[in-house]
Amino acid sequence: MRIIMLGTGPFAVPLLRALVNSPHDVLLAVSRPPRGRKPLPAPVQLAAEELAVSRWLPETVNSAEAQAHLATLRPDLLVVCDYGEILKPPTLAVAPLGGINLHGSLLPKYRGAAPVQWAVFNGDDETGNTVIQMTPGLDAGPCVGIDRVAIDPDETAGQLEARLATRGAELVLQVIEQLAAGTCHTIPQDPAQATKAPRLTKEHGHIDWSRSALAIKNQVRALQPWPRAYCSWLRTAGEPVRLILHRSQVIAENYTPATPGTIVSTSGEMVVATGNGFLGLQEIQPAGKRVMTAAEFVRGYPVQVGEIMS
Repeated sequence: MRIIMLGTGPFAVPLLRALVNSPHDVLLAVSRPPRGRKPLPAPVQLAAEELAVSRWLPETVNSAEAQAHLATLRPDLLVVCDYGEILKPPTLAVAPLGGINLHGSLLPKYRGAAPVQWAVFNGDDETGNTVIQMTPGLDAGPCVGIDRVAIDPDETAGQLEARLATRGAELVLQVIEQLAAGTCHTIPQDPAQATKAPRLTKEHGHIDWSRSALAIKNQVRALQPWPRAYCSWLRTAGEPVRLILHRSQVIAENYTPATPGTIVSTSGEMVVATGNGFLGLQEIQPAGKRVMTAAEFVRGYPVQVGEIMS
């Protein structure tokens, strides 16, 4: 099958590799152009260069000029993953089979840019991948492939996303074979069950210690590797120190005799009271410093029981 791949971020890289290593013909890898003050090449573009796949970075794939260019390649199918732009009907129409999209959630749950992060943030014990037939709506097309995946309670969003990306590539290849054989079945999404998963910002990393220990642990997991969870240690002597939390564990639940945010122990690991239970801080990174264990942090900084995490 003649395929054009549209992907930008790291979640799409295993899929590009799988397509290149399959019997299908990858005609072109399309990515969004780099943005920001210090633009970096997109992960898919770097992978395409390594794999000797033709690359293209249009400002929009929905312009008449872009659609005409794609049509000249005579693709059978558009395969989309972590691309960053919704494809309009004329764009999807350049391929007789239209487009399919790999999404890292069990749709219609978590439509949007950060499905993996929100599944971890909310403490879900299961997520998965869905391949949909593309429509103009955001992640709204009928499902043509579903793969359920259990979430480890200590897994970070980054670790889970890497697992899903690998499994998702296998799922897409299965769907392509079904499309080629004419055996693909569609399952409509129920719009009433849809939830949104907007892109995370740095503000999502701010820790509210009045939340439960489990909720904060999930927040720490969800914001790894970016934008990361943070708070400030209000020292008895000296200016507050901003801390990034890399790993934590629930010490106790349903028991909090101290004010949320209070440091209640510095033996072995820092233990902080929350709105419900205690949270043990296992890996900490002071602003401008390296990541260290809680034991290293306590040895290097004069942390006192009774001080507050803001």
